[in-house]
Amino acid sequence: MKLTINLLKKEAIAFCKHENIITHNNLIGVTDGKAVGTYIEHKFEEYLKNKYEVNIGSSGKGIDLPDSYINTDIKVTSIKKPQSSSPFKNIEQKVYGLGHNLLIFVYEKKNINKSCYLDFKYCIFLEAERSGDYTLTKILRKMIELNAKESDIIEILKDSNVPGDNQTLEILAKKIIKNPPKQGYLTISNAFQWRLRYRNIINLDEKVDGVDTYEKFNEKQIIDYPTTILSDKIMNI
Repeated sequence: MKLTINLLKKEAIAFCKHENIITHNNLIGVTDGKAVGTYIEHKFEEYLKNKYEVNIGSSGKGIDLPDSYINTDIKVTSIKKPQSSSPFKNIEQKVYGLGHNLLIFVYEKKNINKSCYLDFKYCIFLEAERSGDYTLTKILRKMIELNAKESDIIEILKDSNVPGDNQTLEILAKKIIKNPPKQGYLTISNAFQWRLRYRNIINLDEKVDGVDTYEKFNEKQIIDYPTTILSDKIMNI
């Protein structure tokens, strides 16, 4: 069976539910968040490969699920500091999004009675067009409503530390006026790579198209997604 976006979302929920009820003792003593993230990411990828036809990419060279009909990168982050990095491709990413979807696992690592557990707090699917910078897109959208001029947009881009010379920013400003971005929900900081922060999504208290957030992995959520049942043990929780 070929993996689809809907199946990916459902399986991510089931994965969180299952991983919440088993021990991860090979993570005992591991304090490196990157190591924990790699462990979770690889485990989820193996889970997908065992059930579906899916192309697994390289997070070091591109995105994790590169097929055009999936086009999704997997991010794993601790609830203590929900953020990660993403390769810088062009300055438009801060305005129009990263160019791919994000599947974000937010966890808390717990050591109990000499055993290690992962408590998944959130599982988030963020569509590509919603992956722009929250503050910048909010300001730009408001300014477009007020019929801002190209020079106004350029000043906003400069004030927001969008990298680029005047000519580059002029080209981007023209595009923004002609094609205003959708409201983004990441906080994107400039660095050698983009630094992505997810607090805006976690704190989101309204339903937004393109932003699916699952939490409190209770029985009802699993029943709602029958194709994701992993074992009788899950069904009995």
